[in-house]
Parts: sequence; C-alpha cells; structure tokens
Amino acid sequence: MLEYACEAPKTKFTRLCVMNEPDSPAPDSPAPDDPAPNSPTADSPTADSPTVEQQPVESVAEPAPSSPPEDNPMVTGSRSIRPHGLEDALKLATAAARVALDNKASDVAVLDVSAQSAEFDFFVLGTGTSRRQLHAVSEQIDDELEKVLGDHRMGIEGYDESRWIVLDYGSVVIHLFDDETREYYDLESLWADAKLVPLADLGLSSSDA
Repeated sequence: MLEYACEAPKTKFTRLCVMNEPDSPAPDSPAPDDPAPNSPTADSPTADSPTVEQQPVESVAEPAPSSPPEDNPMVTGSRSIRPHGLEDALKLATAAARVALDNKASDVAVLDVSAQSAEFDFFVLGTGTSRRQLHAVSEQIDDELEKVLGDHRMGIEGYDESRWIVLDYGSVVIHLFDDETREYYDLESLWADAKLVPLADLGLSSSDA
C-alpha cells in the first residue's frame, strides 16, 4: 500500500509530494526476492502508479507604483490648495508688518512660506526691546486684523512670558521676539527656503520703525 507524505508548500501555489512504502526494507538489508534492477518498484512509478503533477507556479505581477496625483499639495506645492491665491493672506501680513513698524519693532520681516507649508502662507517677524512693547505690538496687530480687516485670530502663545509671542491667524502667523530669543531660534535660517518679501514691495519701509 502506498502512502503520500507532503512537504510544506514551497510556494503559494505548489505542494511537493513523495510516495513512501511502509515497512520497506532498509537499503543495507536487501529483502529476499529483490526485484530485478529493471523491474518496477515503488520508487519507479509505472503506468499504474499515481503520478504527482507539479502545478505551474503562477507569477504574481507587482502593481506598478502609481504616480502621485498632480493635485497633491505635498508634491506640487501647497499653492494648489489655495484656489484664491495668496492675496488675502498677503494683505493680512502687510497690515501686521505695518503695525509692528508703527510700534517701533525692529528687524521686521515678511517670509513667504507658502511653497514650504500646506498650512501657512506668510510669517511676519519682529523684535521688541521690552515686555511692554511686545504686548503693545501684539495687541495693536490684533486690533488691526480683527476690527479693521475682519479676520479672526485662531490662537495666541507666549503672551505672559513675553519672550516669543505667536499670533496665529491661520494663513498668517506673527512671531514677536525679544532680542535673545529671536537670535536663539533664528527662524529665518530654519525656514531658509522661504522667500523674503521686500518691505518696499508691500509699500513699507524699515525707516517707518
């Protein structure tokens, strides 16, 4: 009687089997009446012996990597998710920079980060010399952007410590520092790929400070 012993599948689609005959004599102890060398045995299947067909291995084609959609803001730049462009955000940034200059903030700068960020369009940076000055600048910016331009501030950080005040207006973020903190964090270098917008292009001048 023939039995089939199957090995573990070699691939997802095939299984290899070998036939074993129970109680077959060991190779070094030939049993009497060994068949002639050319006679069929359990190890040499005949026409009556079951044969094991090895199924062809099906190749699984790897899906071709899909190219990123052209409207993916992480690929084509974040401007693609701003259907109305940057005009409104630039108006807010200009107003914030003007207020900072009017309140004697120094080193006022406007950075266009729209190509580096999907969340922000512009950073406005300014430096104050005292806690009172930083508070005055931040409060005047709030008044201008909310009461005059009708925008709404989404958040504020650092007002109590008054070393780095952040006013979050969504598309525009205003950073007001004292000298030491601005030099330490150096946002201009951290966002080195951002475009520095000349104040003259906004109708402003550093001499207004």
